Amino acid sequence: MLYFSKLKVIFIYVLIIFLSYFSISNFLSQNYKLFDKKINLGLDLQGGSYLLLEVDSSPIVLQKLQKKFSDLKKFFREQNIKFKNIKIENNKIYFEIDENSKDKFVSAFTEKNDNSINNYYNKYKAFEFDHEIKGNQVLISYSKFGIIEIKNSSIDQALEIVRRRVDEVGTNEPNILKRGNERILVELPGLEDPSRIKNLLGKTANLTFRFISDSDTGDFGSEKMFFEDNVEEAFVNKRIILSGDNLIDAQPRMDNQNNQTVVTFSLDRLGTKKFARATIEGVGKRLAIILDNKIISAPVIREPITGGNGQISGNFNFQSATDLALLLRSGALPAPLSIIEERTVGPDLGKDSIDAGTIALIIGFVLVILFMFFKYRIFGLIADFALVVNLFLLIGVLTIFEATLTLPGIAGIILTVGMAVDANVLIYERIKEEIKIEKNNVIAFDSGYKKAQTAVLDANITTLIAATILFFFGSGPVKGFAVTLGVGIVSTLFSVYYFARHLTSSFVFKNKEKIISI
Repeated sequence: MLYFSKLKVIFIYVLIIFLSYFSISNFLSQNYKLFDKKINLGLDLQGGSYLLLEVDSSPIVLQKLQKKFSDLKKFFREQNIKFKNIKIENNKIYFEIDENSKDKFVSAFTEKNDNSINNYYNKYKAFEFDHEIKGNQVLISYSKFGIIEIKNSSIDQALEIVRRRVDEVGTNEPNILKRGNERILVELPGLEDPSRIKNLLGKTANLTFRFISDSDTGDFGSEKMFFEDNVEEAFVNKRIILSGDNLIDAQPRMDNQNNQTVVTFSLDRLGTKKFARATIEGVGKRLAIILDNKIISAPVIREPITGGNGQISGNFNFQSATDLALLLRSGALPAPLSIIEERTVGPDLGKDSIDAGTIALIIGFVLVILFMFFKYRIFGLIADFALVVNLFLLIGVLTIFEATLTLPGIAGIILTVGMAVDANVLIYERIKEEIKIEKNNVIAFDSGYKKAQTAVLDANITTLIAATILFFFGSGPVKGFAVTLGVGIVSTLFSVYYFARHLTSSFVFKNKEKIISI
């Protein structure tokens, strides 16, 4: 194990130099960097904002129940089941079954055939629901399983849209995670004032296009809505011409003709067809552009718009137009979000954490170096040198992947130092035993490395497995610890069994005729 080919030696030192450069670049000014990569500091080290959001899924339950409400009426008509007084209250459907249709209704719920309600709903991939029958009175609601499925679906959609909105703002290394089936954690390192993010996340961004009603007093097919100023109001048709789902892009622009900021948008193929048909039929009418049940603009259609492009004008400055375009691009949230917890970590507190972690690392590092030197002399120095290289390798890998370093991550680095020392101690103690048996230095050192290898690999591989489990099943700080620990184990094995072993072999071959003691 002590022999190294020239190719292997070249590989070892090229890799060390390469990763060391990335490691050192974290401490260089921008003028001296060849690569624009660095380790990002987490919220606990850099300071920033912490938001815990809660998804209100009750509107989704009601919306889906209304859809099932329509499906149910259609099913009853198909099966000739007569009913009356059907209504939705408290997220439940209530209705009465005609006495002559009761048996047919009961069989539709209990039997599994082509005419059963279960078969009908499975066809539409609906969630399971519960029902209760008292005389002719029937109550239908989602089962617990159905509610859980709706919540899981809502939180997954909301998580993706929150990610899009935060990424569009350009915050550095945000940490966005799901908490249970109702909450989303958002960590924004370096962002001390989260007011803009809160404003963006607080809007559902449900965009619809509808015609203003011809009636000044409203009618059955219209509803009253306010403009953004909450003063002016108008009756708009309930029929939705177009929704935000049909948008493929939105950008803030300056309208030079009117000298005002607008938001331009582009539609997909289906949206282009819908918009063209609506504007052809609605020339001369006012088209309300509605965002979260507020009319933000209501222009008069002067001519058909068939190209799939349009613009939204209003009382925008460039920032508000930029935010609106961002909301439209990222899509509408499936349900409203509310902030239930908010914390801001100041940069001074983060600096204190960095200082404390750095001091702990330096103290531990110095104590280990002194121990190894006094215990193993020249070989202790080799182990110490390998330990320094190990840290450069670890930081270099984290830099290449632009990992986020947290306080638990620093703990992972300190633990890596301990694991590296442990590996060297195991090897040197084994070599001591071999020197007592074998007088030939080369054979003794070679045998010591071989016999210690199993113990070293077992300890590090089991720790690596634990780090992998922590990474995939942990979250936030736990993941930060797992990343540094996992990378540290790999760099430890490399520095011990390649770099330190090469230095040791060079020393042993030069002094193979002398008496070497450890």
